[in-house]
Amino acid sequence: MTGARIRHIPPSEGVTLCNARLIIPQPATPLVHIVIPGGTGQVGAILARAFVSDGHTVTVLSRRPDRSSNWRTLQWDGDTLGPWVDEFNSADVVINLAGRTVNCRYNAANQQAMMNSRLDSTRVVGEAISSVANPPRLWLQASTATIYAHRLDAPNDEYTGLLGGDEPGAPRKWNYSATIARNWEAEVDKAVTPNTRKVKLRSAMTMSPDSGGIFDTLLGLTRRGLGGTSGSGRQFVSWIHDYDFIQSIYWIIEHEAIDGPVNLSSPNPIPNSDFMRVLRKAWGTRIGLSATALMLEVGALFMRTETELVLKSRRVVPTKLTNSGFAFRFPEWAGAAQDLCRRWRQENGRIRQT
Repeated sequence: MTGARIRHIPPSEGVTLCNARLIIPQPATPLVHIVIPGGTGQVGAILARAFVSDGHTVTVLSRRPDRSSNWRTLQWDGDTLGPWVDEFNSADVVINLAGRTVNCRYNAANQQAMMNSRLDSTRVVGEAISSVANPPRLWLQASTATIYAHRLDAPNDEYTGLLGGDEPGAPRKWNYSATIARNWEAEVDKAVTPNTRKVKLRSAMTMSPDSGGIFDTLLGLTRRGLGGTSGSGRQFVSWIHDYDFIQSIYWIIEHEAIDGPVNLSSPNPIPNSDFMRVLRKAWGTRIGLSATALMLEVGALFMRTETELVLKSRRVVPTKLTNSGFAFRFPEWAGAAQDLCRRWRQENGRIRQT
């Protein structure tokens, strides 16, 4: 891209840690400029840290810019064009992660906010790309593995996977999540960007030791003896280790034949009961109280969230990545959980000492 290749670290190379965070060996000079709209959340921080440590130039667009970060941040509203558009003229890659959190009650107001925040930000990113003289070569657009149907019988990949909506065994209120995802991706397809490759990232849960992330939440339950089976435990959990998430993004940037929807997930999703058992073993605890679906519904009501986040079976596999030659460093949950628990201990031990 722009005469240079972004650096990809093969899985055979070592991963070093600094304060329990992934640090990838740094090239001599910055290679590309990456703009990340909505990059202030967990996933945005994971990517920005990796790109900056690799020597790349990173600009994050946010409604509430964090001036204390190690990368440039600019204000945007996620809806209208503004001065931030100039960043797209010098950008090689845009990674749009903007969208209201789904960790909320699915009432009408929240559902509309989730829909609008995704569609509006995607539309305006497309408008920005089409308006500049030197558009980015690649647009990576966040999507979600939730676009696929709730199913136990077979995995969902990019070619034969079933999209969600009115599938047997799924509550009706889950349909809206799939509708949001489908409309989200349709907004990308509407954008007229003939000189920009478009990839829709159907991401599973990204596991990292960062505070407040999904792994931190699950480990918190496990540490308190509450990390047992959720519901029947038969529903599949799709996940991806943060190292593989970073490396898959690098891989997509380098491999220009990859476009359209791409599943970012481990090739080995496992049932919830096995997922939590492996996590308990990795942490070193044998106790994990389980919760029935009814218990989870009551708890979700008090926590102002929804049980879809834990009860929907997201059986997703990354066929496009594996067919293109991508090799996962952490394809199995056992190895990933051990690494994440070790890094969580290192990071939190460092915090307690400072």
